[in-house]
Amino acid sequence: MKITIIGTGKMAEAIIKGACQKFEIEVVARDEKKLEELKEKYSIKTMHLDDSYDIEAKVIILCVKPYAMSEVAKKFRGKANVLLSVLAGTKLDSLKEEISSYYYIRIMPNLAAAYGKSMSTLCGDEAFKNEALEICNSFGKSLWLKSEREIDIATAVAGSGPAFLALVAEALSDGAVKEGLGRKEANILVQGLFDGFVPLLDAMHPALLKDDVMSPGGTTAAGYAALEESGIRNGFIKAISKAYERAKG
Repeated sequence: MKITIIGTGKMAEAIIKGACQKFEIEVVARDEKKLEELKEKYSIKTMHLDDSYDIEAKVIILCVKPYAMSEVAKKFRGKANVLLSVLAGTKLDSLKEEISSYYYIRIMPNLAAAYGKSMSTLCGDEAFKNEALEICNSFGKSLWLKSEREIDIATAVAGSGPAFLALVAEALSDGAVKEGLGRKEANILVQGLFDGFVPLLDAMHPALLKDDVMSPGGTTAAGYAALEESGIRNGFIKAISKAYERAKG
């Protein structure tokens, strides 16, 4: 399958890095300097987006900023086979008004795509469901959802989640440094913690994992009580709610 990626931002490059191992990739954008960098880095075909770009029968992944969609869409000619959009908060109906395609799918990957570890969510025309999942599986895991409401919620979790987890990682490192551990050692410790956490989540529910670690009157129980006093759980729930509200557009 040949895939045309429109855009050269961080998300576009993350997808390129993962997908170029399995698919023939063409990148189309206006930034010629960035196009040249991507061409040399990943040995892919690139093309400048001029005032008339033919999308006829192409598999398009649209990776531009939502505010730029209308301007970019004006440059398209023809009818794509499928349009896969990573534009947060941009509804399928809006995509259909701007860009001509047989099928439309919204996808929400995250920056872990660059390491083949994205947790991507998708929704849209089921006629292209299997192919869309195959594309997203090339740069991580994927989950097909039933509605745009669900993908907006998922955007708040999987899309914004890396930033939230980065805050957790930084805070844990800061706590260790506060108590006297060197910054380098603290960062290595936190990185190892996150690396080992994934198989634990695969093996058990978070609540059970917490109970297994928390001994009566132990260090974890003391630290956990401090987190609850600070309202950490409520803070994360509110963060997802706020991100979801923004994702709805």
